[in-house]
Formats: sequence, structure tokens, C-alpha cells
Amino acid sequence: MSSSDPGNCDGMILERELSALSLAGNTLLDAVELRASNGRVARLFFKSGTAREGLGIASPADKTVLHNYGGAPVLEAEIPDGPSVVTVSAEGALYNVPLHPEETDLFAGLNVLAAVRNGETARTAAEWLRFHTAQHGLQGAVILDRAHPQDSRRFIEELQTLAGSIKGLERVVVVHSKLPLGKDNLPAEAHPFNVPGAPGKDRMEIPPADPWQAPLGEFLIYEILRARFLARARAVANIDLFDLLAPDEGPNVFDRAVAAPTGCLRLGGVQAYPWRVRRGDQASFADHICTQFDATGLRPRWCVAPATAGGNCIWRLIRVVGAEPDPAEDLRFYRCMALRHPTDTVSKIVPKTSLVETPELLALATGYFNAKPVRIPPEDAIKRRRGKPRTAIVTTMKNEGPFILEWLAYHRAIGVDDFLVYTNDCTDGTDTMLQLLQDKGIVQHRENPFRNTDLKPQHAALQAAEEEPVIRDADWLVCMDVDEFINIKCGDGRLSDLFQAVGNANMIAMTWRLFGNNDVRDFTGDLITREFTRCAFEVTRKPHQAWGFKTLFRNTGIFKKLGSTAPRG
Repeated sequence: MSSSDPGNCDGMILERELSALSLAGNTLLDAVELRASNGRVARLFFKSGTAREGLGIASPADKTVLHNYGGAPVLEAEIPDGPSVVTVSAEGALYNVPLHPEETDLFAGLNVLAAVRNGETARTAAEWLRFHTAQHGLQGAVILDRAHPQDSRRFIEELQTLAGSIKGLERVVVVHSKLPLGKDNLPAEAHPFNVPGAPGKDRMEIPPADPWQAPLGEFLIYEILRARFLARARAVANIDLFDLLAPDEGPNVFDRAVAAPTGCLRLGGVQAYPWRVRRGDQASFADHICTQFDATGLRPRWCVAPATAGGNCIWRLIRVVGAEPDPAEDLRFYRCMALRHPTDTVSKIVPKTSLVETPELLALATGYFNAKPVRIPPEDAIKRRRGKPRTAIVTTMKNEGPFILEWLAYHRAIGVDDFLVYTNDCTDGTDTMLQLLQDKGIVQHRENPFRNTDLKPQHAALQAAEEEPVIRDADWLVCMDVDEFINIKCGDGRLSDLFQAVGNANMIAMTWRLFGNNDVRDFTGDLITREFTRCAFEVTRKPHQAWGFKTLFRNTGIFKKLGSTAPRG
């Protein structure tokens, strides 16, 4: 059984542990002894999904109050004076369970952050504490450490060295557990699969489930932290060790929570990313200078003043149940994603094409953190001539003879001006036809230069195309194949209508719509667009091949090279 010894009480960084017991197969997360006006109360917190039947606490009043907090049972009963132990019945068996005495005096009257650590370093934690103490009036912190107890103790020792003398910070409690608290079916939270909005999830190789490091699954933990440490705090903000409260003029977040009519504020998290972390360095807060221009929604958290919100509300992960947040006081915080989800390249956790520098983050990095983060390269865009934009297609072909003329005619009709076609190893006259079309000024035909290189034919063609005047002089470019037809759904279906509709866009993603054979078995020589008319739904979620795309993009020099589906770099 677990000891009721509260743990180390010396120094500024204190260690505590959850009970984490198994009672007849039921997981008890923690057991707390609370002070009440009429005596002592035992409160037991069980793992979510635990069956409530057969659980009870022996008490003089023979009365156990059973609460249900989002599917997690909580037992509460008055207990007599004496040892900090209660007798618990589970599945007909009796267990003596030690109680952790509440230590709410540790943070009484203080501004406190309640956070979860899942892999962040002691250096990151020290920076996090120092920043919020200096910038937001932080006085204390309670950190739930998801690591194994022995790893957590090493973290605490290092944190004591790095953060033990932060001016204005009075106390930090690091709490760990002998049992894992993550979701049972997910891999480690650091893996890109657990990143909201990470690209390519359908193609990821997912590691085995890891409940020690998976995203937090036991949201009752916030009620445990309140009961043991935070019920008498002046104000408590719930963010994690990779989060930074945004700079703000006027009262800090804790003062605003105290002043709010319900004692509760909503915090909205914005995901922030580095553009790039220097080789050999670990990501830091100062590297995070970018956000996504196309991101929608915020990651909700909260700040609460316990005395104002009262004891009947329930602290959960994303909200305080029973305390309506003040709508006039929503505040932002930044989620520094490469700290919780470290990778060798940022593109594994976010599409880099959606990143833009955020002035507030850049000012924090260069000002408060006094750092020189890697910035987004400047866009030295080429200024093109005014008037009708010129559009060019670059493509590769091999034995496409019967389909070339229709494809060229269609795209000339919608406004494509130039075609650069590379061929190799043709045996049906495709190359001869294209040479005749070049002689008439309709296309530019080239022999694919892939031989004696280590490149695939398509890649060799795209690399060579970058030096061609027809490509250099184009205003808009697209790399596509002879079985693909651009389908424009605005105006009269011409490229000029599309370019007018998208305004200043630099890229236009054209998603595939997959066509079948329309029950055509034999080659007839009819037009492709007339003969094959049956296709997938316009929105087809599976298979993932239906989400392929090609990209029209402005040829202004801001991209490094051509790509088969989109420009690169």
C-alpha cells in the first residue's frame, strides 16, 4: 500500500505522488484527506470507466456519497479522528487505504499554474516558470509529471538546480504516479499522429500504444490537484509545460480571473511552430515564431479563482463545469508544438506552406528570450508584366499518341498558352507527332534528359524545364499529365475567370476527381471527355487516392523548384 507521507517538504521544488492503487481490479488514482467544518472527510478518486457498484467507504455515519465526474467515480465520506487511513470495500473485499492530507496551505493566496508534463525537459520547464513569473505574476505551479517515478525524480533534481532561485516564484510541486495516466489505445503523445492537423496521418506507421506517454486520459486529475493543493489558491490557470500565456497589456490573467463575476476565464490556445530548428539544437520556446494562417478554432483551457467560482464546480481539462467563463475576457496562449512533439523536421507536424511569421511571437523570441530564431526566407517575388497572365503546362509523355490532340485542344480552349512536353522511349509515334506540333508553334517538345543521371524520367524532365524560356516567362505554371483535365467552375470555365476569382493567391490546389471506364471495353477513338462521364462523388473521403491534387501556381520566384503535384521549397 502507498504511504500517506506527503513527501519532501524542503526547498522550493517539492515532490509528491498519487496513491495509484489497485483494489480488486479497480484503479484508485488518489485518496485525499480534506479538512471540513464538521471534521475530516476522505475523498477517493477512481480511474474513468470504473464500475460504481460495490465501492464504498466505511464511516461512522455509514454513509458514502458517490459522485460521477465524467464517467469517473469519486467516493466521499466523513471519517473519525485518528490515523489517516480509511477502509474501502471493493467487490466484497476490504482494503485499508492511506490518505494524503490536503496541502492547500502551500498555495493559499498565490497565483498558480496547473500543468501536465509529458516529455518536456527541465530546461524547458525552468524557462516556462521564469517567463510566467516575470511576465504574468506567477507565484507557484503544480506540475503533473507523466513520467515513471524514477524519471520524474531526476527531472525534479535538475529543475531544482535550474529554477530553484527564480525571483518571485515561491513554490513548485511536481506530482507523479506509479501507474500510467494516458489513453490506452494511443502511441506516445510526441508522435506526429497525435498532433492536431499533422499532414499525412493516413500514411503514418503508428507505433504501439504507450499509456505512459500517450495523451492524458484521466481528466479527473484536475480535481485531484484542486483537492490536494489548489483549493485555496488565489487563481489557477490551466496550461501545459509547452504553453506560453500571450503578452497582454493591463491586468494579468490571474487578476482578471479574480475580477471576473464568475471567477472564471476562457483561455484559447493557438498552435505555434518553429520555421526550422538549427541542426544539433533542441527546440526551445524562442524557436516558435510561426502560426498557421489557415488554422481555425482555438484549444480551450481556463483560469479560475477558486474562492469566487466556489466548491461546487468541477475542474476538467478544457473547462470548469458550473462556472460560466466571462465572455469579455477571453485570453490567448501559444502552444509551442515542437516542445511536446519534437521531430527532425517541422514538416512532420505541420504543413510548412501554411506557416506565417507572427509578430508577437517574433518579438518574444528576439526581445524577452534574446534569441535569433531561424526565420522564414523572404519572398523576393518577381514582378510580372501587367495584362493577361500567361499560363504554361509542363508534362511528360510516353506512347500517348491517340489522346494528345484532344488534351491540347481542351486546355488551349480554357486559356493555356504554352505546353512543354518531354518524351522518352516512344514506340507509337508520340514523339513524332509532338515534333510536328512544335513545328506549327503549338507545343515545345524535348527529349527527356534522364539518361546517364540518377533521376527518374519525370524528375529529370522537371529539373530541365526550369531552364526553359517558356517556363521562365510564364505567369502561372502547372505540372500535370495527359489524362488530367482542368475543370474550372466559375465564370465561363476559363482560366481568366479562375484567376480573377482567387485574387492574390499564389497557389491553387486542384483536387482529383476519379473517373471510371464507363463500361467502355474497347478502344473507339472517341473523345475522352465525351466517352468517359461516370466518376466518383465530388467529395469522396475514401480511398485516400481520391484526395490527390495538382497545383496551379504563380511563377514569381518564391518557390525553389517544380514538383509533380506542387512546387517545392
